[in-house]
Amino acid sequence: MDKTNFRPLHSLPVNRTNQKPVKANKFTQTPFSLQLQNAIQSKNGLTISKHATERLEQRGISISQERWNRIEEKVSQAKAKGVSDSLVLLKDAALIVSAKNNTVITAMGRQEAAEQIFTNINGTIVMEN
Repeated sequence: MDKTNFRPLHSLPVNRTNQKPVKANKFTQTPFSLQLQNAIQSKNGLTISKHATERLEQRGISISQERWNRIEEKVSQAKAKGVSDSLVLLKDAALIVSAKNNTVITAMGRQEAAEQIFTNINGTIVMEN
């Protein structure tokens, strides 16, 4: 091989006309620390399923933000103890919560809950206030 015609690969011209432009997504537009904080908050907070939202509205059950915060704390504690699906009993309502997914699955009034059989739960949280 004649060394005068030798060119390393990295010096070859590159055709960049066929490359597609890179689109910015929501992650490239925010600083990493903000992304991390949002991810942590979304992991810790409870999500209310569409079904549970409908049941809360149908049954006229209203839960204050302060109360939701206390429920989130208790579900987090239950999750730390190995609970994956729990029954949360409130003074006026009962919620089935997936601690594993941080999701309220369904809701009903406390009187209605008194006549139900709950299956597939491995923990109960009782909160009278």
